[in-house]
Amino acid sequence: MKIERHSTYPIDQIFLDRWSPRAFDSATMPISDLLTILEAARWAPSAYNIQPWRFLYSLRDDAYWQRYLSLLDEFNEDWARHASALIFVLSDTVMPGNESRKDKPSHYHSFDTGAAWAQLALQATSLGYHTHAMAGLHFEKSRKSLVIPKRYQVEIAIAIGKRTDQSMLPAELQEIERPSQRNPIDEIAFAGLFPQ
Repeated sequence: MKIERHSTYPIDQIFLDRWSPRAFDSATMPISDLLTILEAARWAPSAYNIQPWRFLYSLRDDAYWQRYLSLLDEFNEDWARHASALIFVLSDTVMPGNESRKDKPSHYHSFDTGAAWAQLALQATSLGYHTHAMAGLHFEKSRKSLVIPKRYQVEIAIAIGKRTDQSMLPAELQEIERPSQRNPIDEIAFAGLFPQ
């Protein structure tokens, strides 16, 4: 069953086409497609142009594929194993200094990295792929297993692939395998003061 999504105000169709399925077709993905998707993330805006995002990736069946899968929680590992690529998204918690200022903690590394994730997701959609971000992962195990320096925060993991029929999912996931809707704009955006 196809779920139609409609915006209240005119926006590009890509924003409505992007959603987060779990039914992937287990196909291989050309590295050029993955690098194109990461290229879009590279061009995200960031405070002071610090670009705090870092991406660790594995293409299905490469030398790191099983390791990456083992870093997801059991629920996500069960369906994400059918993806074409897995990405771990990190953010640099340190704002690097320069000749006029010292290194200092960044208070917006996650915000800026979220912008990069959004661009990544939209580029994947434009190439005919789908993405699904996952917070259900083993954060400390990921840090150790992927040799991530302390200054970098593990934000999320992302599964990327081409969508397939939802019948390959367990029944409880088949029921929710559809694009979600969004809250009305008047529930999220307010002129002036926050409503009381």
